Amino acid sequence: MQQRLIAVVAGLALAATAGAAEAKDWKKVKIATEGAYEPWNFTNAQGKLEGFEVDLANDLCKRMKVECEIVAQDWDGIIPSLTAGKYDVIIAGMSITAKRKEVIDFSVPYAQTPAMLAVLKSSPLAKIPTDKNYDLDKNKAEAEKQVEKLKAALKGKVIGAQVSTTHANFLEAYFKGIVDIRTYKTTEQHDLDLTAGRIDGAYASIGYWKPLLAKPAGKDLVTVGPTFTGGPFGAGVGAGIRKADADLKKMFDGAITAAAKDGTVKKLSMKWFKFDITPEQ
Repeated sequence: MQQRLIAVVAGLALAATAGAAEAKDWKKVKIATEGAYEPWNFTNAQGKLEGFEVDLANDLCKRMKVECEIVAQDWDGIIPSLTAGKYDVIIAGMSITAKRKEVIDFSVPYAQTPAMLAVLKSSPLAKIPTDKNYDLDKNKAEAEKQVEKLKAALKGKVIGAQVSTTHANFLEAYFKGIVDIRTYKTTEQHDLDLTAGRIDGAYASIGYWKPLLAKPAGKDLVTVGPTFTGGPFGAGVGAGIRKADADLKKMFDGAITAAAKDGTVKKLSMKWFKFDITPEQ
């Protein structure tokens, strides 16, 4: 999935770079978010965007002294629309990965949340014991031992993830041929299938599962197994920016670093996730 995304946007990137080669006087910044990844970003009952990243984006714009416009964009078109110049920045729970960095640039990370599997409480898979986090870069051998255990437990099962995400990439890299991988346009769609028993489990970040499981909509679900970082999951979540806009990247780097240092990221984390997702600085 990721490879197809890269192929689609590669041609657009060249044209976008040519049009944005000169440094701009950034007085207004247009930011895209998905609007369907609660509590990171979502559209409320009144049709207004809100969530952790909406609050963070507004804070960053104040720090940079720029006017901020936040718009919703479907996930599967979010990178092509950036390179085509539809907006200036992506703040949408997007992990910083090597594949994505072939096409766009990223700010320093503003969040770090491990990936975890969720299943129905009534499923035999609910008996998989929870475990600590394993980093697929720093402790690859140890982490891959845990993957092998999961392969045995999940063999023949149907496991979902949102399309063109690091979670889908993780399944493709480690579970292809072991499980039936089912991808979805939004996380909400895989939640519906998981709750209805049409799939056996789904991968997403702890920052997505924990708030969901605390609500009535997640009452039938439980997270199991170890969590994972590194490898296909990249180096944290950052703001996506066109490669040509190095000046804008510098502005966001400074604002994000300041927001992490003064505790703003932690404050917003506690508001929306009930735990701190500030990355290590």
